[in-house]
Amino acid sequence: MNIINYLIIAAKSTTVYLFIIIAIRLFGKKELAQLSVIDLVFILLISNSVQNAMVGADNSLMGGIAAALGLFICNYIFKLLLKRSDKFSKVIQGEKIVLVIGGKIDEQALKKSMLTKEEVEMAVREHGVDGIEDTDLVILEVDGNITVLSNNYTHKTIRKRRKPQLSHNP
Repeated sequence: MNIINYLIIAAKSTTVYLFIIIAIRLFGKKELAQLSVIDLVFILLISNSVQNAMVGADNSLMGGIAAALGLFICNYIFKLLLKRSDKFSKVIQGEKIVLVIGGKIDEQALKKSMLTKEEVEMAVREHGVDGIEDTDLVILEVDGNITVLSNNYTHKTIRKRRKPQLSHNP
């Protein structure tokens, strides 16, 4: 097999990589940090279903290395672009979604996030807060994690101590 065939495998792998990123983004999968059993099975089946599209009939070591190399290069370029461009980052990763403000769920944000009220309640309890009504802010972060801020937490402000000034009163 010649170098052109390996470059084709790398290009096909990169195309599949880009397709899956776009598909995940379009279908609204935001909670990747908290995969359910269904999500895990889905990802395993997707990876299996696109394998042949990447390497075709070539299941040699060099074919696998060419596919992996194409994916590594594409991933590296994406990471650079994500760091350097806020606009690109928003397109690819999306933006954080504020789900709860002052103990009240934002229904529109909940729909946009594709989370259920039960999933938000579970995340709130996982953060040690009794219920949604006890939260100040619940945010679905771009990485899929849910941040819960509540007045149940003790907020500490660290201030530099001033050196006492000696007064020179005669």
